[in-house]
Amino acid sequence: MNYGDDFQRLSRYDREKLQGRNLDWENKPPLYKSYPPGLERIELGKPQFKDNRNLFDIIQQRRSIRRFMTEELEPQIFSGIIWATQGITLATEHHQFRASPSAGALYPIETYCVINRVKGLKPGVYHYQVPYHSLVLIKEGDYGKELARAALGQRMIDEAAFNLVWSAMIERSKWKYDQRAYRYIYLDAGHIAQNTALAAVSYNLGSCQIGAFFDGEVDRVIGVDGESEFSLYITAIGNPR
Repeated sequence: MNYGDDFQRLSRYDREKLQGRNLDWENKPPLYKSYPPGLERIELGKPQFKDNRNLFDIIQQRRSIRRFMTEELEPQIFSGIIWATQGITLATEHHQFRASPSAGALYPIETYCVINRVKGLKPGVYHYQVPYHSLVLIKEGDYGKELARAALGQRMIDEAAFNLVWSAMIERSKWKYDQRAYRYIYLDAGHIAQNTALAAVSYNLGSCQIGAFFDGEVDRVIGVDGESEFSLYITAIGNPR
């Protein structure tokens, strides 16, 4: 079966067939994922920004790095990279603007951190709480090896200081865009991953973006059901070897 071809065909917009949709504002999905209050919460420090590098120099230096040194990362640097993914750049009375764009400002992408070696943070799986620039510890332990196995044995995931796993809560986007939402979530994830890659270079770190993995196994690592929320993309980040 040609699932990819079917997806492309069935999610097309056609001027002759496109119809408007009445949005159900009372049942709009929430923009933010929350966890029970009993879990450990970690406030991230203010990101450490560097303003002495030209953006175009950073773009020119970006490479996919697949070998990392096994040393701890400073927490301020970790905070800056996480902020670059989806951090709040401007808060107004009605909106919170983020570092990466999203179709319809619906932000269906969630960020999970699989920490191997970051100073001040236990190894484990965390969820990034965007509005608070903080983390929730979902489960403690060495999950780098398990995530590497899920990603077809790519050892750089276990060597990296930390990995970011992005998932999609598809109903946030389908609420407005129906089946077209499946196109938009991949675009959103791409915006976020590029921000992350450039932020890593700005700190003299390396990153590698990874799309090859066993979906269900990655879903289990970050604790999602694979249906209402499912894994999309991984980035490994650390000091290049």
